[in-house]
Amino acid sequence: MLYRTIRYLIGESCTKTNQNGLEGSSSGGKTIALVANTTWNIYNFRLNLIDIFIANGYNVIVIAPVDEYIQYKEVYPKVKHFGLRTLDRDGMNPVKDVLLILELWRRYRILKPDLIIHFTNKPNIFGTIAAGLLKRKNISVVTGLGYTFIHNGWMQDAITRMYRFTAGWMSKIIFENTRDRNYFTQHKIVNPQKAISVKGCGVDTEYFKPIPNDANHDKLTFTFIGRLLYDKGIREFVEAARILTAKRQDCQFWIVGELDPENPATVEKEDLLQWVEDDIAYYHGFLKDVRPVIAQSGCIVLPSYREGLPRIILEGMSMEKPVITTLTAGCEETVDEGKNGYLVPVRDAAKLAEAMEKIINLSPEERMNMGKNGRMKAIHEFDSAIISGSFLNIVKEIL
Repeated sequence: MLYRTIRYLIGESCTKTNQNGLEGSSSGGKTIALVANTTWNIYNFRLNLIDIFIANGYNVIVIAPVDEYIQYKEVYPKVKHFGLRTLDRDGMNPVKDVLLILELWRRYRILKPDLIIHFTNKPNIFGTIAAGLLKRKNISVVTGLGYTFIHNGWMQDAITRMYRFTAGWMSKIIFENTRDRNYFTQHKIVNPQKAISVKGCGVDTEYFKPIPNDANHDKLTFTFIGRLLYDKGIREFVEAARILTAKRQDCQFWIVGELDPENPATVEKEDLLQWVEDDIAYYHGFLKDVRPVIAQSGCIVLPSYREGLPRIILEGMSMEKPVITTLTAGCEETVDEGKNGYLVPVRDAAKLAEAMEKIINLSPEERMNMGKNGRMKAIHEFDSAIISGSFLNIVKEIL
């Protein structure tokens, strides 16, 4: 029904499109379009792909809603950026979704990219429909199944059905962890031959490198860094902090991040204020550069309910910090138990507190060795160059 509606709206007798757009081979190379739900996503997670595509002779265009992170264009003046006006990141309005398909269809028809790479659920689903209608090769990157799959219900069923409906038009579908890939293949949402697992978006191990810790060594600092969402496990982080501060004085707890009002799992302001007033954790607010905070931390903690592949854990590992995260999709692939950190059950503040206490009870040399193990794992498994190289090989295979 949706397909027929879109075909009707587009019509077979469209007016001729503006020919001032990019053509697929305008500068001698093929053109790759990167499509995301925010420019923030491109700036924070996909610059390594832009670098490697340009280095290998591809033209790159970006299609994403414009936000303050459009500043990336200063470094990449040759990359053409086209804004998206109809993408409602977390909304479920079918009219807006149809408008998004139409907007993307027009963009793809004018720009004629040789390959389109979609990131996150809405571009994956509705961008794939637009690309499929034009018979354009495309890849969907599942960066995590997030709120929808954490809370189950009708939204999970709807998203599953839409992925199953669009999967036939995808040239490949890339998952950031093996558990998500296995879910899609086992439930026959996607053909296993199209499904690939790539370990996240990578971490720049030269940018996130060890920095001497000049913090107060009388107290070991446990730091939560990320969007302030209950699904990130921040409530469990605070409860674990309560448990430990009630029994010992040699640890402290920091929170770094901002509220995300558009996300249904966002932390209530009243909860955040209460945590601060109770002196359970020190709130640093949002920081564009988290390296100084990581450097002063003894351990990076992310008790998330589900991730694609948690970048902040990789950043902590790369800076030689022990990490604690959860036994769930994405997170579990970052930790070798007892070697570079610990894994705890989801939604279990008591077990989280136990893992934190294990970190406290290690000698400084043992914590240092745990951090070094983490950095080696980051370099050998998650470095940006490794991840972008994997994407490049997939692109070459398709093109």
